[in-house]
Amino acid sequence: MAERGECSSSSKPSDEIWAKLVPSDSTYSDVEIRSDEKVISSEISAPSSDKHCWCKIIRNSDLCSATIENKSPNIILVDGAEVHSEDNAVIKDGSQIIPGPDSQGFVSYRFHIMSIPETGQSQLKICVDVDHAKCCICLNIWHDVVTVAPCLHNFCNGCFSEWLRRSQERRTPVLCPQCRAVVQFVGRNHFLRTIAEDMLRADSSLRRPHDEVSLLDTYAVVRSNLVIGSGKKNRKRARVPVDDQSDDTDHQCSQCVTEVGGFRCNRNTVHLQCQACGGMMPSRNAFGVPQYCSGCDRPFCGAYWHALGETGNGSYPVCSQDTLRPISEHHISSIPMLAHEMNLHEQNITDSCIRQMGRTLQDVISEWIAKLDNREIDRERMMLNRAEMITARTSVCCECYQKLVSFLLYWFRISIPKYLLPPDVSGREDCWYGYACRTQHRSEEHARKRNHVCRPTRGSNV
Repeated sequence: MAERGECSSSSKPSDEIWAKLVPSDSTYSDVEIRSDEKVISSEISAPSSDKHCWCKIIRNSDLCSATIENKSPNIILVDGAEVHSEDNAVIKDGSQIIPGPDSQGFVSYRFHIMSIPETGQSQLKICVDVDHAKCCICLNIWHDVVTVAPCLHNFCNGCFSEWLRRSQERRTPVLCPQCRAVVQFVGRNHFLRTIAEDMLRADSSLRRPHDEVSLLDTYAVVRSNLVIGSGKKNRKRARVPVDDQSDDTDHQCSQCVTEVGGFRCNRNTVHLQCQACGGMMPSRNAFGVPQYCSGCDRPFCGAYWHALGETGNGSYPVCSQDTLRPISEHHISSIPMLAHEMNLHEQNITDSCIRQMGRTLQDVISEWIAKLDNREIDRERMMLNRAEMITARTSVCCECYQKLVSFLLYWFRISIPKYLLPPDVSGREDCWYGYACRTQHRSEEHARKRNHVCRPTRGSNV
């Protein structure tokens, strides 16, 4: 079975061809797109005159991209990603489109944008040599790229993490794998990560096998900025004038000075800076006490130091144990500002329903955490990292707990029968754009008049 594309206009046609669908099979002609919205029809087979619509292409306002809507009952592939019926995806110059669930039996197309008019928005293009975007350890395009300082060289997270582990095992200073400078800091580089992902989309031959990427991810330990010892011998604070203290002295924790809980830092110990109090703690993945929030990957020291019985002092601050704890041990008494997309009217309605039921907010959240554990809730909109792995035993910070509560309150609200809602609320119609509505933040009347605790039926979030 082969499909041949043809275009039909759903908006006023123009003489100017602004884009083309270029087929991989040269026996088929290019599909020229003139109007801002085009429905693409295909012949099921060459001898047949029957056609069916399989997609609509809509020109975006930036004139450098378009939106493709799947109009067929089947899955289509856009740059290797599945787009289900009536779903949409953004396509750019060079995007590959296959009008079916796989490449067998279907003609693939390349989306090509013609020259942009002078009246259009200009777009800065940065040319990067592929060899300059490769990790010098594995010699592949960066994956989850990290940058080390002060030399600012870049590596795959997994590659450098393994290099770091081996340096610590040998108790030697951590040197940059590229220039051999002493590494003092390492952190994830989200800007370069985006560039690397764009390069892989542009040239799929640069991608490495999925199992290799999965293995690399298991090695990765850099989740936030790490402070690494300089390799110099520590000096006691009492004998060193303040003006003469080296940089590594500022990075010390109480375990750098004395043994606590059977552990003392050495000169190559990697340290984490707490995001709550700013204090330092050694990075100890095998210790068994959480040091990172699983929702945002930021480090917090409260759980670590309290497990060792340390309460902190002026020199070595320690934050509250409440800053990082399992979800089941967090407590909440009021609805977070993030709830219901910060719509105060919807928050008041939810609060009123909870009170009318004779329940507390904590009681409701505990019930829905149990439902989360039982996999009764769709986690697609959960604003936490690795949402599918979140359970009641997962340790998160206070900010991520509030995000989780806001997520659970949405499911609680839509589960409430209308007869339990206040009379002036139960008769409201759903907003077309649901929770994604932007007008609810600009117009108090609209926020009160329409129900926004519902799924969108229009717009890009459908």
